[in-house]
Amino acid sequence: MPPPSMAVPSAVLRVVLGVAALAVHAGAQPKSTNIKYHEGISREDKWKHTGHKGITLWMTGMSGSGKSTISVALENALVSNQPKSYFVYRLDGDNLRFGLNRDLGFAPADRKENVRRVAEVAKLFAEAGAIVICGLISPYKADREFAREVHVNASLPFMEVYAEASIEALTKRDPKGLWKKALAGEIKGFTGLDAPYEAPENAEVHVKTETTPVPEAVNMILAKLDEVGINLPRTFRPVSTEPEGSCESK
Repeated sequence: MPPPSMAVPSAVLRVVLGVAALAVHAGAQPKSTNIKYHEGISREDKWKHTGHKGITLWMTGMSGSGKSTISVALENALVSNQPKSYFVYRLDGDNLRFGLNRDLGFAPADRKENVRRVAEVAKLFAEAGAIVICGLISPYKADREFAREVHVNASLPFMEVYAEASIEALTKRDPKGLWKKALAGEIKGFTGLDAPYEAPENAEVHVKTETTPVPEAVNMILAKLDEVGINLPRTFRPVSTEPEGSCESK
């Protein structure tokens, strides 16, 4: 069972906090008024049967920094490299734009809404006991702080993971060819070039992907998860540190 500090707030408090989190970001109350918060299986029971607490890992970094590569490797480490598989769900920024966020572009307002939606979905998965891996550039500090507050207000663990690489490395990797297009003027408002990226100052995990192999980056995150204490009865099994790839692939 989760310790007292992770106890689920009352139904009323959870509704109030949820509305407050939305108001912080959107500056408005929900449009619907004839709604009611419905309770189901308790968070404690969900986590008890899952075997671990839910948590959101917010992977941020510029295009080509290694977010997706590390996220996929971490997902495999949690699902396939443990004595018992963990409940993991990966919310990839690009993938979500094929469905949930297909109506959003890359203007600042769209980026803000993109983060808001993903944060709310991540919260739901974490509530169910999933280790949620969110891979989004999310360039603005205020938006990432909103994602954190959504979880804090719901008494859910949240961890920011910053994948950092120099502009020189990013333009060299350029797995999707976006830097090349942006430098040629074919893409406007490109993060890190003619649009800002506000680097995290206090990320729980800071991975310098130019010098950190993927397995080592994964183990850094696993160690932090053990430190945070999401496991109820067990600890993580590290992945092999034998060279199998680098953060340069994505």
